[in-house]
Amino acid sequence: MTAVRAEALAKTFGANRALDGVDLEIPTGQVLGLLGPNGAGKTTVVRILTTLLKPDSGRAFVAGHDVLADPQAVRRSIGLSGQYAAVDENLTGYENLYMVGRLYGMTRADASARARRLLDRFRLQDAADRPSKGYSGGMRRRLDLAGALVAAPAVVVLDEPTTGLDPRGRMDTWQVIGELVADGTTVLLTTQYLEEADQLADGIAVIDRGRVIASGTADELKSQVGGERLELVAQDAADLPVVARVLGEVGAGEPEVEENLRKAFVAVDSGPKSLIEALRRLDAEDVAVHDVALHRPTLDDVFLGLTGRRTEEQEGQP
Repeated sequence: MTAVRAEALAKTFGANRALDGVDLEIPTGQVLGLLGPNGAGKTTVVRILTTLLKPDSGRAFVAGHDVLADPQAVRRSIGLSGQYAAVDENLTGYENLYMVGRLYGMTRADASARARRLLDRFRLQDAADRPSKGYSGGMRRRLDLAGALVAAPAVVVLDEPTTGLDPRGRMDTWQVIGELVADGTTVLLTTQYLEEADQLADGIAVIDRGRVIASGTADELKSQVGGERLELVAQDAADLPVVARVLGEVGAGEPEVEENLRKAFVAVDSGPKSLIEALRRLDAEDVAVHDVALHRPTLDDVFLGLTGRRTEEQEGQP
C-alpha cells in the first residue's frame, strides 16, 4: 500500500522553476530519503505534501487523501518538523507539546500524558517546565521533533531534522525514527547527509534543479558514481606528482590533487587490488606514502557524479 504519492509536481516562483515534474512514492511503513543540495526543491516538495503550498500542476496524495481536494484530512494524518524549530518561546517545553495535543483534539489528560512521554523520549524532562526561549538550539530542535509526533500521525515529514544537532542528538533522532517505522509509521525525510539516509531510508530519491535525477537504495546510488575512492598522502611534497601519476595508472579516471595536503585521490573499480598495485608501483620508485585511505563514495561524490557539482554549490530558491 502506498502512503505518499506525488505525480508530476511542478511549481514556479517568478522565473525560477522550483519543481519540474517530480514523481515520488513511499510505501506504507517505510522511509524515503529525499536528498539534494540547498535550492534543489526538497522543501518545496515538503510544503506541497503538507498542504502549505499548492502546486502549479500535478497531483499528490498523503495517507490516501488528495492534498488539493481534502487538505484538512491530510493535516490530520501528518506530523511535520520543518527546517527551523517552530516552538513558542514564551511557553515551557511541556506547554508547547500540551498545546499541540489540545489542538489535535486530545483530552487534557491525554495531551498531558503524551507531552510528558515525548519530553522523556527526547531527553527534555529536566527542562520541561522552563520557558523554551532559554533552550539551546539542539534542545529547540528536539522539542520541535517531539511536537511532530504528538498526535502519533500515520505519516511524518521531517525536513532536515538533524540540522544543528550534536552527534548524540542525531543518534537519538535516528533511534526515534527507527521506532516510528517499526510501529508502521511512514516517513519522508529530507537531508543533505547520505550517512543519515544510509542509516534510515529504505529508498532514496535524489532531487536537483527541481527534478528527481536518480532513485534507489543508498548502495545503488553509490554504485552509480563508480566503485570506491583511493586516497594517498605523500610523505614528501616533491613526490606528489609521482603519486598522482601512479593513481592515474591504476584508477578509473583522472586523479585529483590537493597540494596543500600532499594528497591525491582517484575513483577505482577494484579498491583493494588498486590499492595494492599503487603501493607496489610507488615502492618500486622509492616513493614513501604517509597515509592511505580507501573510501566508499560520499554524498559529494554522488552529487558530483550525478550533477557535475558538489552539494555546497547552492542555488537560490524562494
